[in-house]
Amino acid sequence: MHKPLRFAACGLAVLLVAGSSNAAQDIAKSPQVAAYKALLKAVNAGDFEGYKKSMTKAAGEGIDKQIKEMGMDPKKGMEMLKAMVAQNIKYTALKVDGKKAVLSATGRMMDADQYGTIDLEEENGAWKVAQQSWTNKKP
Repeated sequence: MHKPLRFAACGLAVLLVAGSSNAAQDIAKSPQVAAYKALLKAVNAGDFEGYKKSMTKAAGEGIDKQIKEMGMDPKKGMEMLKAMVAQNIKYTALKVDGKKAVLSATGRMMDADQYGTIDLEEENGAWKVAQQSWTNKKP
């Protein structure tokens, strides 16, 4: 009697894993992830204007202000950002509510696991990054 239950439990576990794998694939193909990847590509290329274009207008203005307040030029700012980007990013969840979305991700930075929350907004028909935060504390 116990054997059929074990097989049923194993079958359910396989279905749950397969379902979560499909969900991860769906997230990876989303326009929100594409928008975040565009931001990461700009950071890795040191493309300040591309970086700002991948962000909401308000976020881009905030970056301009921060760079100026820190006494940096855009090139130095991009070097600093590049050093702070998590590596081996995996997208774990996506919640879309109309023209706003929250993307959850994990990655590695400075030999530690990192957990990210990326807020996105649809602006002029395109998804843009509004803000992101990363922490080493598991949510």
